[in-house]
Amino acid sequence: MEPRSALRGCGFLVILLAVVFPPLDAASQAINQELSDLFNELWKLDVNRMKPGTDYTISVQGKAGYVSQGSNHARDHASSPLFSNVNENKLKTVTTFSRFMKLLDNYERSTGVAERVSPEEVTENNLFLDAILNTEVMKRAHRYLVSKGQSHSDLRTFKGQLYTIWFRLYHRDRSGGEDSCGFEHVFVGETKFGNEIAGFHNWVQFYLQEKSRNLDYKGYKARDHDIPDQDDHVLNLQFSWHGLVKPVGSAFVGASPEFEMALYTIIFLINTHRSTTVVVNIDECQLEVVVVRHGRSIGTAYPKLLSSNNRHL
Repeated sequence: MEPRSALRGCGFLVILLAVVFPPLDAASQAINQELSDLFNELWKLDVNRMKPGTDYTISVQGKAGYVSQGSNHARDHASSPLFSNVNENKLKTVTTFSRFMKLLDNYERSTGVAERVSPEEVTENNLFLDAILNTEVMKRAHRYLVSKGQSHSDLRTFKGQLYTIWFRLYHRDRSGGEDSCGFEHVFVGETKFGNEIAGFHNWVQFYLQEKSRNLDYKGYKARDHDIPDQDDHVLNLQFSWHGLVKPVGSAFVGASPEFEMALYTIIFLINTHRSTTVVVNIDECQLEVVVVRHGRSIGTAYPKLLSSNNRHL
């Protein structure tokens, strides 16, 4: 377990990479205690999680200004990248991270452009699922889902269920062919109508795109009394990607792919509503986790921070 200094805030960094939401009173939200207990167990089992200050370093810099949704003009309040250092050796040698990264270039960025999945890409998808299914995080998630009658105990059957949830192609833009899947939207990101960023809820993709200079961090977003620093574990931020601006939006940073997929898969399978929001306490944070269905697959999934540093207690 990491030292106390590495566990300030939530024990993970939450970057908001989704849409703008009005502030919520965390105290007024009903906590799902069963899922809180389970997700804290998964958090402790996540031995592949990156540690802030050890495995990655961030530089929050200046406060970003207001940008309306759909506008692609944002003043830059950060002259340097958000990530000043990431342990790339760990990204390349930890199997779930390395196999995860192989999937990030398998998709057409724009919705409306049909995806064509090659046999090699199907193999990469399966190898990634094999890797996460071999972790204690996903093994515990599988046992929970079996106990709830939502998954079969047979591992091959469960793997097929995960493939449908995350990699089955579907129409996001009705003007073209099957142009999207849950994995692409949540972990890779898409562009919509040529003027809007959709999805993009993953910190590894953020780092890699920033390193490749496809992404430009514009600065943090926060209330005046909530100014973050480089050791903080919670950030709201603004960025551009391939010339399009995300005014503010959400993702775990530091967490492993298996932790995120376990979290979202559990919520997806134990609920039947098109859109499900659960409020949970994980480590020192209280957050909403939102999962939206697209038939038998995930349409989107992301966390939304409500409070950190145990302020909800």
